[in-house]
Amino acid sequence: MSAEGFTTCLWFDGRAEEAAHYYVSFFKNSRLGRVGRYTEAGPGPAGSVLAAEFVANGQRFVALNGGPQFTFDEAISFQIHCADQEEVDHYWDRFVEDGGEAGPCGWVKDKYGLSWQVVPSRLIDLISDPDAEKAARTTQAMLGMSKLDIAALEKAYAGE
Repeated sequence: MSAEGFTTCLWFDGRAEEAAHYYVSFFKNSRLGRVGRYTEAGPGPAGSVLAAEFVANGQRFVALNGGPQFTFDEAISFQIHCADQEEVDHYWDRFVEDGGEAGPCGWVKDKYGLSWQVVPSRLIDLISDPDAEKAARTTQAMLGMSKLDIAALEKAYAGE
């Protein structure tokens, strides 16, 4: 392999460059890369965007204008590990306010239909606690939430 790690390719229908700019504006440690354009050889119109490289939160992506054949679904999602409620609120609220769709248990779809899990890092500690009752209470509380609420998860964990 010529590069370390993996590059995730995201399939769009004509909105690849727009999506690349969107994600770069959304996350820290992000930047745009090369933009490849169709030539007269096609199959898209000459000069239109074929693919746009970008880095979002340190992760490499390629946004590809592949056409309408494929769309995103929940089988693939990206987790955003958040340090605190302020960070959870920031990502969750922005996705929803920008035309996304709230889902259960911390899941949200962005305006392109891509699924994200906005997860407080503390949640993993709580639901993997060796005390099965604490972990179960926390899990039960999480299952009743859309946007995750750290304080409510902590209360459930404590049995309050």
